[in-house]
Amino acid sequence: MSRAPHRLVVFLKAPRAGTVKTRLAESLGADAACAAYVRLVETLLANLAPLRAVELCFTPAEAAGDIQPWLRDGWSRFPQTAGDLGQRLNAAFSAHFDTDAERVVVIGSDCPDVTVTDIEDAWLALEAHDVVLGPALDGGYWLIGLRAPQPGLFTAMPWSTDAVFSETMRRARETGLRVATLRELADVDTVADWELWTRRTSAHSGVPRADTKPA
Repeated sequence: MSRAPHRLVVFLKAPRAGTVKTRLAESLGADAACAAYVRLVETLLANLAPLRAVELCFTPAEAAGDIQPWLRDGWSRFPQTAGDLGQRLNAAFSAHFDTDAERVVVIGSDCPDVTVTDIEDAWLALEAHDVVLGPALDGGYWLIGLRAPQPGLFTAMPWSTDAVFSETMRRARETGLRVATLRELADVDTVADWELWTRRTSAHSGVPRADTKPA
């Protein structure tokens, strides 16, 4: 693990057809959905390339070889623990705070629009707050940052629902934690999300959009 006092942990999956972007796969097929996942992850990691204190926290545990090509200078990789998302998040935070980390931020791989500025804003917010959240349009969050373990924010959480962000905010406030929020962003989970994102990125780059529809 990195020894920097502030850390970024990126939760991601090995790019294996049939195990990633299953909602996209319902429309595009497993192989196309996997290709979409790779493009999303590589876009996100390219955005974050200037950062050094980055850990790619992956699943399944034996997928280190799949993750290796995504590593950059100064980055590390580490497998996720077993359990639901809350257990895995709590374990990741605890592992870093057990070293010399002072501010730890975790993001997923579903939001390719996250930038270095977003991560630096999160680290900065944690100088004066206990929790920082990046709200997602679907009611979840694309980022959570802490400066000490907070297992109560992850236990028995209604994951994969539109109540995750609001429930996290409620729990944090009820326990007296100071919470900062970042800008709202959209995850790319459904075929509509994917088509919107590819249209937008193709328009910005001037590159024609590839057909992602199954033959």
